[in-house]
Amino acid sequence: MAARTVIIDHGSGFLKAGTAGWNEPQMVFPNIVNYLPCKENPGPSYARRRVSLGIDICHPDTFSYPIERGRILNWEGVQYLWSFVLENHKREHEVPPVIITETPLREPADRKKMLEILFELLHVPSVLLADQLQMSLYASGLLTGVVVDSGYGLTRVQPFHQGRPLPASGKTLEFAGQDLSAYLLKSLFKEDCDRRSLFQLETVAITQMNKCYVPQNLGEALDFRERQKSGLDESNTYQLPDGSRVELTPMQRVAPEMFFSPQVFEQPGPSIPRAIVESVESCEISLRPLLVSHVMACGGNTLYPGFTKRLFRELMGDRVSSTKATVWAGSNRNFSVWLGASVVAHLSTYQSEWMSREEYGEHRRM
Repeated sequence: MAARTVIIDHGSGFLKAGTAGWNEPQMVFPNIVNYLPCKENPGPSYARRRVSLGIDICHPDTFSYPIERGRILNWEGVQYLWSFVLENHKREHEVPPVIITETPLREPADRKKMLEILFELLHVPSVLLADQLQMSLYASGLLTGVVVDSGYGLTRVQPFHQGRPLPASGKTLEFAGQDLSAYLLKSLFKEDCDRRSLFQLETVAITQMNKCYVPQNLGEALDFRERQKSGLDESNTYQLPDGSRVELTPMQRVAPEMFFSPQVFEQPGPSIPRAIVESVESCEISLRPLLVSHVMACGGNTLYPGFTKRLFRELMGDRVSSTKATVWAGSNRNFSVWLGASVVAHLSTYQSEWMSREEYGEHRRM
């Protein structure tokens, strides 16, 4: 079964999907659906709307995010995205077994709704619901340590011991990649910023990927940038999709500092390093040296140049224990959750965690 299991890691920013056993997901696309009225009934009737994937370039104001800040807000959109994935992974018209990752912020009714969609509407033969942070742990090859996962909607910190989360020690910060995008959108376009403008969204995304970095010292980085004469540093300039060129300000270049100094960007604290320290300090004293020596950085925000080096320096400065802090960072850490689920698909110890369609039916009849 593991060889044909499909893994769906549905995050707030992107959905990652693919067949277990691969080194990375084969499908990665934005967590976005758009709604258009049918031609035969252009009115607002819910039943007559047409759902499709992504942003419609002709109707850029009709899209929405089915999952925001780790919470499912639009089940119809979620079902559409999962259906799209499974249609692309059918073999001889057979729907494959599925591993779906779950956010720690799920509501009690969410699991019931997920199973209802998967078994009754998408007709999957068996399902395994997997915790996202636990999957990131398995992707690292470790069983004990602190998982730090910073994605599009949330930043989460969770200590683990022998593969199990330590109770009352996890932290969830509601500032993440989307807040960095919002800051750049407002900073670049000022009063003209429009979160539904494809041009502006593309400009922000490319700026984040190609120009932003985490400074090792914010004050020194700003002083250095401000002393440079305008136009001398080619890395400070950016060509917009329309061909015009703009010069980025020092604060725009170092925008990922938000994760280390949230108050500078008017974001709620604590910073990521502080959240790690507080999380570890809530655990038993005897476990702290082992935990701080195995800090696993995961999620797209940890890919910014300088992020892991700065995280290490901050943790060493806090001296949460006498043990030297160690930050583990894999090259595919933006896919850590998916990769961990791919490992679990092949573990015999997880066979009892799977639910078959027959078991679901029996549970419903009880």
